[in-house]
Amino acid sequence: REVASCSCKPSLLTPVSEFPSRMALPSLLSHSRTRSSVLREPLRQGGLRALLAPWDPPSVHPHDRAAERACTPPSTGSSPPPLDWTRLGSRTISSGAGMSLTQYGLTNHTLTSQRRSYWTLCPQHSSFGPPAEIATKEAQHSVDDSFGVQQRTFGSAAEPIQRNPDYSVLNSDDVSYFKSILGDNGVVQDKDRVAVANVDWMGKYKGASQLLLLPKSTNEVSKVLAYCDSRRLAVVPQGGNTGLVGGSVPVHDEVIVNLGGMDKIISFDNVNGILTCEAGCVLENLSTFVENEGFIMPLDLGAKGSCQIGGNISTNAGGLRFIRYGSLHGNVLGLEVVLANGTVLDMLTTLRKDNTGYDLKHLFVGSEGSLGIVTKVSILTPAKLPSTNVAFLSCNDYMSCQKLLLAARRSLGEILSAFEFMDRQCIDLAMTHLEGVHNPLPVSPYKFYVLIETTGSDESYDK
Repeated sequence: REVASCSCKPSLLTPVSEFPSRMALPSLLSHSRTRSSVLREPLRQGGLRALLAPWDPPSVHPHDRAAERACTPPSTGSSPPPLDWTRLGSRTISSGAGMSLTQYGLTNHTLTSQRRSYWTLCPQHSSFGPPAEIATKEAQHSVDDSFGVQQRTFGSAAEPIQRNPDYSVLNSDDVSYFKSILGDNGVVQDKDRVAVANVDWMGKYKGASQLLLLPKSTNEVSKVLAYCDSRRLAVVPQGGNTGLVGGSVPVHDEVIVNLGGMDKIISFDNVNGILTCEAGCVLENLSTFVENEGFIMPLDLGAKGSCQIGGNISTNAGGLRFIRYGSLHGNVLGLEVVLANGTVLDMLTTLRKDNTGYDLKHLFVGSEGSLGIVTKVSILTPAKLPSTNVAFLSCNDYMSCQKLLLAARRSLGEILSAFEFMDRQCIDLAMTHLEGVHNPLPVSPYKFYVLIETTGSDESYDK
């Protein structure tokens, strides 16, 4: 509030040394609604004074109104105290605003739509923070004339991530305890099997876990997490490990808890189309099961042969049928979740119209295991319709693809079930690397292709 009342209008890039001296940063910080616990201790020690409360001066761009910012105290002529680089570097910034910590020699590159804020050292302050050779390239915008599509490129060096010393190191007693709960088959220490779980599907991210746990029930998951919580052992939950961003693999030596052994179908209501199953069920197996009952799963993915429904929910996967059936927030009816301390949260309702109390399940849809491990799910499955039609079209530019989507929505209405587009390079790569794949359209100068699918109950009408 004091900042907003200042006569000057500092931008988010203005060093705090240029702010009026009447600003009471410690006072504002103590009343900040978004103060971070990971930064609070260094702040108390006087290492860095940061203003984390939302601030909306007139000069701020509307898209940056929720931006967080960090400020340094006015220069006193002496060298600033060392920063806690690990804690500051892991701070998550959700907006596209930039910030300045010039006294500490830090330059911030916060990228719109990116989850992480990367901090690098200014050359004149190479004695502070992490190694100065780590470079960061700011966001760049360019237009590829061959496709007529504006492309946004983000470049940054890998941020050095240090293992948190607060977490314990796995020992033989821990392994013995896990074996007493899961049995010998549920505790994997074989290097080859653990190595597979340590690497993501793209092979870009690799952890150093030494232990893979395979629980087969919610009770076992609860005991594992309760023990890990008491021992301060870091855990990473894992499903089919088909993600493309490394979210299901460890960063360091975390214990991997894979739910592949929890693959039972609990029940299916063939009147309302409500499926209840365990989180380790493979999506393709569920699709086959419900199709035999006259229904379909509300999502369909390229990785359906190995991805698990628990992972789909934890990442809020969209898939090919998103345009017809929406996100999993609208299709998941209930969840059973085990929290980090082993507490089992039972929200496994099968009632479609449930307007009683808080709908806590939505907190876990898309949370990627950060709040708890999904162990069971009840999900609504649409009826399987008899008529399916597919069309493959070519477009000259990206704007034509957008116009085609608008026309498809208006003309096809409720029967439109999928709309996927790809560029010519994608088609060429598929034909080069996949046996039996060919372009159904004749060779042409068109740069984009669109696949449209409709599903309905009247084949003649749909066509």
